[in-house]
Amino acid sequence: MRRAHLVAILGLAGIASCSAIDRDKPLHDLRTNSAEPEEFAIVPNKPLVQPESYAQLPPPTPGGPNRTDQTPKADAVAALGGNPSRLVASGPGVPAGDGALIQRASRFGRDPGVRQELAQKDADFRRSKSIFNWSIVPQDDYNRAYRRETLDPYRWLRVYRRAGATTPAAPPE
Repeated sequence: MRRAHLVAILGLAGIASCSAIDRDKPLHDLRTNSAEPEEFAIVPNKPLVQPESYAQLPPPTPGGPNRTDQTPKADAVAALGGNPSRLVASGPGVPAGDGALIQRASRFGRDPGVRQELAQKDADFRRSKSIFNWSIVPQDDYNRAYRRETLDPYRWLRVYRRAGATTPAAPPE
């Protein structure tokens, strides 16, 4: 009788644990579960500068960028002698200097909803991979979920070299 009770309790615990699975968790689970602050999340702002005229200040944009926010890409482009204004998007998500590239790449047409379609397919794929994807110890599930989707670069390097194609040098395995 005690074994039957033990089996019943374990079965109920197993069924209950299935409902507690977080199917919408990210594949790269970078939580540390520590109460300490994350030192890399602290980003200092640029110093405040008093403008020449307060009439020249842009109107506030709630939720938008701030004049004191860090702009590492623009700062790097300026430090290397480039024009940081070319990083600003001119259209829907297209930087000003990439218009010709986008036009040439889409000369045979493009699907404007491809990002939404891909995001939906990827969410369905991750949901199907998360059905039996639980463990006692938290771990990063990205490589396990996409294992069958990855290519072995050294295998393909050997295939192309055997075929006589010119390939770049590769680091040792």
